[in-house]
Amino acid sequence: MTNPRIYQDTPFALEQEFELDDNAFGHAVRVLRHKEGDPLRFFNGQDGYEYQATLTQVKKKTAFAQVTDRTKVENESPLKIELGQGISRGDRMDFTLQKSVELGVTSITPLFTERCGVKLTGERLAKKREQWQKIVISACEQSGRVFVPTVNEPVWLEEWLSIETDALNINLHPRAEHSIMSLPFDSQNIRLLIGPEGGLSDEEIDKASAAQFKEVLLGPRVLRTETAALTALTALQCRYGDLG
Repeated sequence: MTNPRIYQDTPFALEQEFELDDNAFGHAVRVLRHKEGDPLRFFNGQDGYEYQATLTQVKKKTAFAQVTDRTKVENESPLKIELGQGISRGDRMDFTLQKSVELGVTSITPLFTERCGVKLTGERLAKKREQWQKIVISACEQSGRVFVPTVNEPVWLEEWLSIETDALNINLHPRAEHSIMSLPFDSQNIRLLIGPEGGLSDEEIDKASAAQFKEVLLGPRVLRTETAALTALTALQCRYGDLG
């Protein structure tokens, strides 16, 4: 029987008995068929610990577990990377979110751009953001991270560019002078801008440059939006972070 990692937004303490929330119950009991006495691992996404626990009660609609131990997890990248991702259609956006979490991104801001091709407002947008956050949580469960990156409220690119920050701002551009590997690096905080399918318009690229985004080159080939994001994150982590 596997000993799965499960996210639950609960302040855990040693010897504490707690009720599994709906998502944790669905994962551990309905899907994995765990029973009383089985071990589980929990994290709350905030305090840096993973908690070992044992199922103490399993009923038709509820279950309880008791914390037996905890372990400090130190696997976060020294880089604090916010990914500003142009919203792409369907599975491409989901894939980008999942893999960017595995590669150590700290937060993600979905961006509306001229060419994003996705029209979401109001309740539909709120539900989509909730779905994206669930994808991020699932990626943390799989990858061993105990801090959960935030999916920020989607905004238009111009609004995101206007935010004042001391981070190193990076925008991928096929005619840039610097590659990521040769980029002058002066901050552990990074904001990485990735366009949607079809890329950023010339006007949007000019606006990013005016907002002090440094243009960098990934290589001689044109990359799809999901490939560009993951390649850039990998290069940053290899050069300045904790991949190697």
